[in-house]
Amino acid sequence: MNVSVENLGPCKKLLRVEVDAPAVDAALEEITLDFQKQVRLPGFRPGKAPRHLVVKAYAPQIDEEAKRKLVAEGYRKAISDQKLRVVGQPDIEEIQFSKGRPFQFAVTLETAPDFELPEYKGLPVKREMAVVTEEDLERALNVLREQRAVYMDEAREVKEGDFVVVNYTGTCEGKPITDTASTARGLTEKKDFWLHVAKDSFIPGFTEQLVGAKAGEKRTVNVDFPAEFAARELSGRKGVYEVEVVQVKEKVLPELDDAFAKSYGAEDMAKLRAGVRTDLQNELNYKIKRNVRDQLVRELLKRVNCELPESIVLSETRNVVYDIVRENQQRGVSKETIEQQKDQIFSVANNSAKDRIKAAFVLGRVAEQEGIKADQKEVTQRILMLAQQYQIKPEQMVKQLRDRNGFAEIEEQIISAKVLDFLELNAKVEEVLPTANTLAQST
Repeated sequence: MNVSVENLGPCKKLLRVEVDAPAVDAALEEITLDFQKQVRLPGFRPGKAPRHLVVKAYAPQIDEEAKRKLVAEGYRKAISDQKLRVVGQPDIEEIQFSKGRPFQFAVTLETAPDFELPEYKGLPVKREMAVVTEEDLERALNVLREQRAVYMDEAREVKEGDFVVVNYTGTCEGKPITDTASTARGLTEKKDFWLHVAKDSFIPGFTEQLVGAKAGEKRTVNVDFPAEFAARELSGRKGVYEVEVVQVKEKVLPELDDAFAKSYGAEDMAKLRAGVRTDLQNELNYKIKRNVRDQLVRELLKRVNCELPESIVLSETRNVVYDIVRENQQRGVSKETIEQQKDQIFSVANNSAKDRIKAAFVLGRVAEQEGIKADQKEVTQRILMLAQQYQIKPEQMVKQLRDRNGFAEIEEQIISAKVLDFLELNAKVEEVLPTANTLAQST
């Protein structure tokens, strides 16, 4: 078998494979014998039909099976002999096939990037020494209090900090708001809508104009839509709202006592405080560890310069774009705003995708160098964890993974985590005081 390799671009190659005539004839003979054993022809028992009649009846199918066999075997041998690390799906084109002649086919494929693995032991990183403070604990307990808050109806006037239930209709320059911003239906009219009476709540300046009103009272509220308003068509314009106050409510927080602790499943307040402190410290430790690992990856990526397979980058970019768009939609960003930012979103996604893919290749090479692998027990544990996370039976999780070829992805995740453990263990770590950002994220 003869193989030639042509470079087509970054991580892209064209293989031209020629299988010699004797191998072609041998494959045809093997497939013909298989057909002869299995097919049924009128007047003959299964497997007893003469060879020439089988060939006459099934020549196209025999040729197709022989080609499939030769391509599969030739492709495997070619990439093995050429020591190619193939990624993605190859594109195979048959050039010539006939009995007694060499069989030629071409394969366009992408390969893993070729780069020199840099020194990966002793990577410099900074680990923040952060602990949970009393202030952190109090903030977390207040979050729990907020979750148990009750809202009491009040007969008095609205004051700042209250919650009000309102009905409203809005106009912009004398017309319904949807005439200006077609997708802003929620800004045009609402009934039984809850508002927090606080600065910049809802539309800036809206709730402040309700202070002093009572349930059943109607007020006209004038607003100036901000320049950076979510509904861009309304940016910088003036709006007028006719508002009816339906209810006035005051938020009441529970006391931090044993009854409160029991509502969260703790025996008493001391046990709840201890449990919350432990949870906060675990979360803080996780964030510190993640920060260290991010530093390790960034340091490795700085030391490697290589091309990346274009189709893999494009596929991963699509995934990142999808994640960014979904996250923005969940935050309430309009489709129009997302569409206006599509070029920026694609640019951010493309850069992120390149970093992810490059990191995967570099960590994979470190794993090979150090003999780091995922054993079956680790894969099984990960599957059980996923099944628990998605609240399905392990057997269903296995089926889902098999249907989408997800086992390789799980193994890669396990190996990457073990490589990062190895890099952290061998890193040059400098202990530093926590940054304000880390402390803020811990609560």
